[in-house]
Amino acid sequence: MIHIFDGAMGTMFQQLGLLQPGACPEMLCLTNPAEVTKVHQRYADAGANIIETFTFGASALKLEHYGLQDRVVELNTAAVKAAKAVKTADGKPIKVAGGMGPSGRFVKPLGDLDFEEAYQNYFQQAGALEAAGADYILIETFIDIQEMRAALLAAKDATRLPVICQLSYSEDGRTVTGTDPQTAAITLDAMGADIIGINCSLGPEQLVPIVKAISENTTKPISVQPNAGMPQLIDGKTVFPMSPADFGTWAPKLVQAGATYVGGCCGTTPEHIAAIKSALQGVEPPKFAPLRRRLMLTSRSKTVTVDKELPTVLIGERINPTGRKKLAAEIKDGSFASVKREALDQVKAGAKLLDVNMGVGGIDQAAAMKRAVTEIAQLTDAPLAIDTSDATALEAGLRAYPGRALINSVSAEVERLEKFIPLAKKYGAAILCLPLTDDGIPKTAPERLAVMDKIISTAKAAGLKDGDFLLDGLVMTVAADADACNHTLETLRLYREKYGYPATMGLSNISFGLPNRPLINSTFFTMCLAAGLDAPIMNPYDESMQNALMASMALLGKDPNGRDFSRNEKNLAVPKKAAVAKHVELTPLDALKAAVIEGEADEIGTLVENAINAGLEPNEITEKALTAAMNEIGVDFGAGRVFLPQVLLSAEAMRSAFIKLKEKFPASSDSTKGTVVLATVKGDVHDLGKNIVGALLENSGFNLIDLGKDVPAEDIVAAARDNKAAIVGLCALMTTTMTEIDEVIRQLKAQNIDAKVMVGGAALTQEYADEAGADYYASDGVVALNIANEIMGAN
Repeated sequence: MIHIFDGAMGTMFQQLGLLQPGACPEMLCLTNPAEVTKVHQRYADAGANIIETFTFGASALKLEHYGLQDRVVELNTAAVKAAKAVKTADGKPIKVAGGMGPSGRFVKPLGDLDFEEAYQNYFQQAGALEAAGADYILIETFIDIQEMRAALLAAKDATRLPVICQLSYSEDGRTVTGTDPQTAAITLDAMGADIIGINCSLGPEQLVPIVKAISENTTKPISVQPNAGMPQLIDGKTVFPMSPADFGTWAPKLVQAGATYVGGCCGTTPEHIAAIKSALQGVEPPKFAPLRRRLMLTSRSKTVTVDKELPTVLIGERINPTGRKKLAAEIKDGSFASVKREALDQVKAGAKLLDVNMGVGGIDQAAAMKRAVTEIAQLTDAPLAIDTSDATALEAGLRAYPGRALINSVSAEVERLEKFIPLAKKYGAAILCLPLTDDGIPKTAPERLAVMDKIISTAKAAGLKDGDFLLDGLVMTVAADADACNHTLETLRLYREKYGYPATMGLSNISFGLPNRPLINSTFFTMCLAAGLDAPIMNPYDESMQNALMASMALLGKDPNGRDFSRNEKNLAVPKKAAVAKHVELTPLDALKAAVIEGEADEIGTLVENAINAGLEPNEITEKALTAAMNEIGVDFGAGRVFLPQVLLSAEAMRSAFIKLKEKFPASSDSTKGTVVLATVKGDVHDLGKNIVGALLENSGFNLIDLGKDVPAEDIVAAARDNKAAIVGLCALMTTTMTEIDEVIRQLKAQNIDAKVMVGGAALTQEYADEAGADYYASDGVVALNIANEIMGAN
């Protein structure tokens, strides 16, 4: 069955003149509920069978801007009541989706919003929507998967309602923080989202491939609500160009791509919804072949699949203090420099997943795990395995992780089954199944299979499914048991035969107590790969193991005709660790540049001192290391090789470098690239994009004057004049406030202020910027930084 959402409430209220600049839009539900119901009714009459409440900004964090944070329940209750007052043609009650929009802030470490604060924000709003009678919770227009995770967890905990999760994607097919549709679908499906989809940002044509990508990675229903094209400025008014007829022609294509919930976002009127209704008459959703559930783990911006038909996936084992006194001491002292370095180096050496263990005595393991997961997840795109026997530490890690993690490990011990499996279900994690019981280690393969049956059946009874399991073959030492190798090989073969799930294990136990352990380990490794090992947990720097892996991939047909083996043959004798460039081996400038690129704010102060001690001048350090690094990051960002979290991390490292330079050379502390006045225009309370631009500019040496959000044109012009600004940056996200940009530019010109004007915002386009008279349009924060550098270079 196909369901039809309504369209853009804001567009309608704007046309009716009911939205006043600077006022809280959601207050209409209290001050004029009859008009709210009238607009809802028009959409229902046009064919919508699901009406969305006018509560996009009715959470405490958004209402705080208006001093209304104590009226969350009152506002959401009134909004649901206004929606439920709609009458349907057949007299049946209309279905109501309680809408929750983003907070306008990034969750740490990208921003200043704590995950738990975000969770409580949505827990309160979702509970109010359910209590008022909503039929769904609709989480919409989110651009950060971590904030979406907080909202989804909150909605699941606060209500029993179906939850719809809709992210917004940019033209590159990713959210602002780098999440692609496949990764989003896998993460949200595993966490229990009931409907997964997209809204806003783009028109229907651009959303067809995104719907298709989601449909290929989930069996959940898919929703889509496009804009009526991209906005244009015509005669001083914001206009969405796509007519209802044109808009409607895309509805069948969206359904054929996999959507069964279709509606409209910005610019879509009742006529657009009527066009959808008409175009979908007689259209049936396609019948897709059943998805084969494979083990798929995600980070914020990447999906890694572990499967018998795919190349072997290495799980890096080095972020583990067991037997490593130096690493344990650093973690205990609160230093995570080595943890982050191991994460980066293991990925460079070929690890696709990273195991994270914070098992140090005498510390708060939950706090350490949360910090480690948070920092590694921002630093690298490799999905993580959270390795702990402590349920509290496990939950801290899972809660902090912006993706789908692997739990290492779940055994058949009663306490593990009781505590770990519910956490896997709640947070959408996969589980590494270890065939151990409270009675000890089963010796033979059949005994291990019996234990595995218990773990898998218990997990499935709790709601886990095929695709949620990675099976450990269990390795004992051959020096103590002559058949240890044979037991493991048979276990792997039986796993493959009975379950078809991928298998993993640590390898080095096999050689304990024997001479020439690298030879034993690498030989054993090749035998296990042939028997069904898919994801070894190993040291990715180990030369002999890497060589064995490359040769095995060629022999087992996973490297067709040995192409990769042939290309890499010259590197077979080079240990992977040696191939990873270390800062101590680089020149001072190259070390600084690498530290900025990798976002190593903790280490950069020392590296700046090293450069100064080597006789380098501040200007040389700034231009050849710091600025050069950010230029390289900008190129990689534009090419889609890195994403916003890595850019912000690099910017923070650059800021730390500038602080150290000013500390060492105070005479140059007043020297900046120029002054930039930055503001979100009057009536607009969204400032995520502006804050990103501000952070990048300030960290790159500009004198930033950030006026905040909802700033009148007169205040922006006065700040530009009084501070002799070289650049004025203007942000507008709401279609109702975009024309304020024109007013600011008009006043700047009227007062002969020659600052260059740069504009941006999710709904803005180059064409809109040209019409408004702006000098530059910045599609994202990195482009804004590049433009600012270009302007100051020209000056």
